[in-house]
Amino acid sequence: MNLFAELRVAVVQSLANLAERGLLPSGLDTSGVSVEPPRDPAHGDMMTNAAMVLSKAAGLSPKAIAEALAEELAKDPRIAAVDVAGPGFINMRLTAAVWQDIVKVILTTGLDYGRSTLGNGAKVNIEFVSANPTGPMHVGHVRGAVVGDALARLLAFSGWKVTREYYINDGGAQVDVLARSAFERYREANGLEPEIREGLYPGDYLIPVGEALKAKYGDSLLDKGEQYWMKDVREFATEMMMVEIRGDLAQLGVQMDVFSSEKALYGTGKIEAALQALRDQGLIYEGVLEPPKGKTLDDWEPRQQTLFRSTAHGDDVDRPVMKSDGSWTYFAPDIAYHYDKVQRGFDQLIDIFGADHGGYVKRMKAAVSALSNGRVPLDIKLVQLVKLFKGGEPFKMSKRAGTFVTLRDVVEQAGADVTRFMMLTRKNDVSLDFDFDKVLEQSKDNPVFYVQYAHARVNSVLRKAAEAGMSFSDADLADADLSQLEHEAELKLARQLGEWPRLIEIAAKSNEPHRIAFYLYELASDFHSLWNRGNDDSSLRFIQEGNVATSAAKIAMARSTGVVIATGLGILGVKPVHEMR
Repeated sequence: MNLFAELRVAVVQSLANLAERGLLPSGLDTSGVSVEPPRDPAHGDMMTNAAMVLSKAAGLSPKAIAEALAEELAKDPRIAAVDVAGPGFINMRLTAAVWQDIVKVILTTGLDYGRSTLGNGAKVNIEFVSANPTGPMHVGHVRGAVVGDALARLLAFSGWKVTREYYINDGGAQVDVLARSAFERYREANGLEPEIREGLYPGDYLIPVGEALKAKYGDSLLDKGEQYWMKDVREFATEMMMVEIRGDLAQLGVQMDVFSSEKALYGTGKIEAALQALRDQGLIYEGVLEPPKGKTLDDWEPRQQTLFRSTAHGDDVDRPVMKSDGSWTYFAPDIAYHYDKVQRGFDQLIDIFGADHGGYVKRMKAAVSALSNGRVPLDIKLVQLVKLFKGGEPFKMSKRAGTFVTLRDVVEQAGADVTRFMMLTRKNDVSLDFDFDKVLEQSKDNPVFYVQYAHARVNSVLRKAAEAGMSFSDADLADADLSQLEHEAELKLARQLGEWPRLIEIAAKSNEPHRIAFYLYELASDFHSLWNRGNDDSSLRFIQEGNVATSAAKIAMARSTGVVIATGLGILGVKPVHEMR
């Protein structure tokens, strides 16, 4: 039940009624008509821009349309008052019964309240994390993992068929560095002094890899040249790192559906096939790019290269796919990988990249646009950095990792649920400060505590009601006399609950799961406010001694709040707390 969508239907129907009466031209395009909360709650519960967006096409002033539309809308029994504001905005105030009924709807539908078919079963691929398989995941990967997984949960809740995918970057030079680093730990396992020279990975996490290599090969590789052991050690170390990475993701509650290998694209004809698809469209040519202005591009050469005409699909400059020496650029396998996604039949692609991949956005969108003939949209979300603090100081690097703080460091310090929620308290493209002391303190300034505390308070109401001999099922509460929820603080909370389906739709359409965390904080704030007012005004307390009927109505309000909080936390991948200790 999306009340805002229902009222929009009422507005459109009222416009049709006006057209039938000859007060408006028929056939007006109403796609731009919206119904949403007014910026100032004092103006009403909902507002519509109908008169403003239809004025030009109708050949009438916004004021004239608004006045006629307001008169028509006033006939709707759900609308208590309609006002025309400013140049032609229409503010609507709904009856208390509408908001009271929201409580009944929530208790009837339970955790499915807000669930929709918005995605209509479309297949969406969300690629996220995709860390190099050269070591444990670090704190930057934590945020990308949480954003990606929460987005997957949000879209699944909203009717999409979601595939979570991890792209293993195992085809570049970094895995050769991994192999050389692991080989030094293999030498160490055989009693020799490791030579962790500059450029190798120094972390202790490779010690078990070296020991495993010794268990498999003994000392048989010690006197062999790199050309003999490189392939085997590279594959062995990469697989052990992926086991580690899968474990890291599990610590955070993230499970991938598909792991795709970059290495599997080489020597299989897949890169060539993808580029041929572009060549067939006249988008591959031999040429020399102009030197970049102001900064050097890592793939620019002052000589002829094989280029993708990405400017034909919105990029700023054409991009090299093959160097002058015949080797692929980094971009070529990425094109092939996304071509594979398109061929797998996805209707929509979403990539979640680190902020350092900003230069890849336009070229990747251009490639997908060309490869899918514009059919498959690609949305790329860039995740900004996370700054860690503890005791007022930057959190130091992990000994185990050698140069960075690992995902497990963060989860062990704060817990998976706290970590997940906090990573969504800022939009993905804004940097985030993560203070280990603040995320664990019990105060309003800690959003995860504030939301969890609201859920725990709801459960305490249910426990106290049971202790007082008033044990209600959700079905009982749904049948309560909800007209007793008359106080403005109660109706304000009900209005917030009524916002949930609309908020879900907005977040899903924009691929922005952080909106869920923001909403939960606001909902918790309204609930705590009602709770605190009950300390001064006994009529607002959830349990009214000696009055079962009134208690049922107020407990229904609390329970419906708990249901929405639990649903929202579930989308974020966070377990709701039933009791604060």
